[in-house]
Amino acid sequence: MSFASPLVLLALLAIPLLFIWYYGEQRRRTVTASAFVSPALTASVAPRRPRWRRHVPLLIMALALAALIAAAARPQRTVAVPITNGAIMLANDVSGSMNATDVVPSRLGAAENAAKRFLAKVPSTVQVGLIEFARKPTLLQSPTTDHSLTVNAFTQLHTSGGTAVGVTIDTAINELKNLPLIHGKRPPGAIVLISDGASNVGSDPLAAARQARADHIPIYTVAIGTSRGTIQFKRGTRTVTASVPVSPQQLGQIAQLSGGRAFTASNAAGLSAVYSHLAAQLGRKHVKDEITATFAGGGLVLLLIGSALSLHWFGRLV
Repeated sequence: MSFASPLVLLALLAIPLLFIWYYGEQRRRTVTASAFVSPALTASVAPRRPRWRRHVPLLIMALALAALIAAAARPQRTVAVPITNGAIMLANDVSGSMNATDVVPSRLGAAENAAKRFLAKVPSTVQVGLIEFARKPTLLQSPTTDHSLTVNAFTQLHTSGGTAVGVTIDTAINELKNLPLIHGKRPPGAIVLISDGASNVGSDPLAAARQARADHIPIYTVAIGTSRGTIQFKRGTRTVTASVPVSPQQLGQIAQLSGGRAFTASNAAGLSAVYSHLAAQLGRKHVKDEITATFAGGGLVLLLIGSALSLHWFGRLV
């Protein structure tokens, strides 16, 4: 919880002063009474003293005062609400290493399946597009609210050599920045980039990540694969097996620099869980909800209770 006007809370310092004043008044009354009545005769002069009850109304009113001061500071809570006009670019690595089968059925196949589940969970009002990248990026589907078009675009994925992460991020940023304005504003955007390694061709991906942050477009990276990944390819007449361990370090830097978050997935179930989390996170936004009325209402109720008890027990408001 936070407060829109936190300086108002300084008024809470007056409450301890109120108790100090009250304690002093009670002491003064005791001293005054003892000046007229001998301690031995106190029980016969005032046989039914209110004891703890005389303090309850003030305590309740002090709590009421604290609640009203808090209300004046305009308390707020953060709540998640569905996004109605967001845009997401999915950037899928299709380099040769994505054919590794350490993730079933393959890194690329698992990524495709998880992305399709992601599209099924993202709100229909959110635009989603798709880019594949290897040595260069290829836009397969511009951001659209017709998610079936994006799902169909996955059938066009094909593997080739190279991993050009930097220029892919630049392409995704340009797509998101050039979307039609909604109510005069650019839809909030994000990039979900899935890969198994570091960029080895094209522009600097870290510079691209910094540019994404400047454009308020966070990048959520997903490193897929294990250290045991291998691929096979032809070299002349021989079939060669090459090791392609996952390399998440650069992807983590990209996420951090852009203001996003990095994930890793070593199997298909883990990848699906990551995408489910991203669907929930990117399909909602956090906004401040003011709860002043709740505090003000609570303060007034306490004030009424304290006044009612004081009238009932002592025949006065305070």
